[in-house]
Amino acid sequence: MVHEATNLITAEGLDALNADLEALEGQGRREIAERIKTAREWGDLKENSEYHDAKNDQAHLETKIARLREKIANAAIVEEESAGAGGVVGFGSTVVVRDPEGVEQTWRIVSSHDAAPGDGRLSAESPVAVALLGCAPGEKTSVSLPKGKRTLTVVSVS
Repeated sequence: MVHEATNLITAEGLDALNADLEALEGQGRREIAERIKTAREWGDLKENSEYHDAKNDQAHLETKIARLREKIANAAIVEEESAGAGGVVGFGSTVVVRDPEGVEQTWRIVSSHDAAPGDGRLSAESPVAVALLGCAPGEKTSVSLPKGKRTLTVVSVS
């Protein structure tokens, strides 16, 4: 099942994004405002590196807040499909694949917010996950990657 959305996420993932946003908008902004206030008290703003650092950090914080708001606004909540629902790869599935050289890899299909390929969590929006979605054990699929086309065989889905 291929999902058409900007930011696929579980309800728990959306809650985590909202908590991050709340922390940045509250405590994060208060801390930066305090740093700016303190730095202003030190005098000449033109040569006050603490003031300029705090203002730069404020700009970075506001950018981070804007990005989080955009992620939340574009979030499409999807429920994790029960383990191997229908015996095919879906959002939330753990899939074992084998390449033509016999090397096996295990990935869990997750939201882009939770993705960490090095830890075995693959974004449902990634080319590999898109190629695997809907595949059953024994099926082969190919995916175009920067290093060329790669064929994967689904070993198991849970």
